Amino acid sequence: MGQKINPIGFRLGINRTWDSRWFADNAEYGQLLHEDLKIRAYLMSELKQAGIAKVVIERPHKKCRVTIHSARPGLIIGKKGADIEKLRKAISTMTSSETHLNIVEVRKPEIDATLVGQSIAQQLERRVAFRRAMKRAVQSAMRLGAEGIKITCAGRLGGAEIARTEWYREGRVPLHTLRADIDYGTAEATTAFGICGIKVWIFKGEILEHDPMASERRGLEGDAQGPASRERNDRGGRRERENA
Repeated sequence: MGQKINPIGFRLGINRTWDSRWFADNAEYGQLLHEDLKIRAYLMSELKQAGIAKVVIERPHKKCRVTIHSARPGLIIGKKGADIEKLRKAISTMTSSETHLNIVEVRKPEIDATLVGQSIAQQLERRVAFRRAMKRAVQSAMRLGAEGIKITCAGRLGGAEIARTEWYREGRVPLHTLRADIDYGTAEATTAFGICGIKVWIFKGEILEHDPMASERRGLEGDAQGPASRERNDRGGRRERENA
């Protein structure tokens, strides 16, 4: 089962938690769910170049708090916070609640599965050889502290007539070990020959305590080792590139 199921869904309530964190009665549930889907689709389409790792939506009493985890927060915030205010107004039109927008910087995009998948997809669209893109991503992840990584690319790779699946793995990726902190992400590359699908699994170590927030807290603690604050609430700021 661990080989087939989504690794994040498999670990929900154990060491992972949901990206939509709210409760609603039956009358409101459908409306709020569609609002979440609209907000996520809008952010993913508008902020393609900002490296969006995930979008967390919380709904305290009559409010909607949207937290965007991004590798390049400067592109979202804009000059003197102008772009983030436009974004907040656009999101507020999609929901009936008062909207608050937070930006959290992802300090190590090389070990975030979603961002790794997006990076490989962009390289395939630029006609970079798929083996080179996969190998480069694996080497970067292992160098920055991942204990294991697996990447699969499927489709008409290299313009081949017949679609196939290629994969590359290094280190351990124990998918059936529930205490394993495994990040999972997918991406699509739209090439001249059709769509190629990319899947990425990254093993970051084991979490022994039973805590749904453990994986997220661990990531923030790791990010906090850098000199700058990781979370910015409607303020400006640019990402400092690490020369690894």
